Amino acid sequence: MALQAAAALWRFVRGVRLPQSRAGRVALSLAVVYFVWGSTYLGVKVALDSFPPLLLSGLRNLLAGIGLFVFAMRRRPVMPTLLEVRNAGVVGTLLVGLSSGMLAYGMRTVGTGTAAVMVATVPLFATVISAITGRRVAKAEWAAVAIGLVGIAILSHGGGASGSAGGSLAILCGALFWAIGAHLAGKLRLPTDLFIATALQIGLGGAISTTVAWISGERMGELHALPLVAFLYLLFIGTMAAYVAYGYLIRHTSPLVASSCMYVNPVVAVALGALLLGEPVTSGTVVATVLILGSVGLSFLFDDRRRTS
Repeated sequence: MALQAAAALWRFVRGVRLPQSRAGRVALSLAVVYFVWGSTYLGVKVALDSFPPLLLSGLRNLLAGIGLFVFAMRRRPVMPTLLEVRNAGVVGTLLVGLSSGMLAYGMRTVGTGTAAVMVATVPLFATVISAITGRRVAKAEWAAVAIGLVGIAILSHGGGASGSAGGSLAILCGALFWAIGAHLAGKLRLPTDLFIATALQIGLGGAISTTVAWISGERMGELHALPLVAFLYLLFIGTMAAYVAYGYLIRHTSPLVASSCMYVNPVVAVALGALLLGEPVTSGTVVATVLILGSVGLSFLFDDRRRTS
């Protein structure tokens, strides 16, 4: 059954034809990062029934990176320099090795919707990083950060969220690592080819995560059909397709548009968690979600006004 599902998924991936127009590609990329990344929280939760967390993150990204690299080489791209490879490795370590690894570790005890809302704090961490690196941050932006922190406090302690404090802290650390990696991705020189850059980032990050998982003693247990299907979904759709789509948005749209998935991913994750896993959606969860997403929206709004002023 699992092999049949994997074969069907591979046939679907190979049969996808990209739109020819820029508007069509942007729309498809947005749909992918909105709904696919929103569903990956469910995929991770299911896959953790058979895969240990760091090994899940490492193997998923390592294999996806290898697959994308093989695909990219068939297009005869401009080969990256050693400096660009090193920079891709640094960014990949943060975005994949640390961020995805901490997310998988935290989701052993934290529900899918709660995890997605916590990851939505990435723009708030990005504001703090910008302030540390010298950009002047307006009072209104600090207010947005404060609102987000209140939402996190409610979600962690009074929102009826399932999970341990350690799991929540791990996911917040993952969001911080993602924000640092995204910041460096905009500063460091990376390979010019989108597929090569994406392949190196997730492949090198996945290799580091897999190595750490092996050294720390993580090993595969009994492999069941449903976790395997979830892993294959995360590999082909949640990683290969979604990272390419996100990279396309970063290069061809504004940061506001590329980061707008932060609004939609938690809603998708909460809905799927409630419908398929029976995770509770309490009034506290709703209030915390509104506060965090509202603070993210305000941070985007203030940042957009700063750029255009």
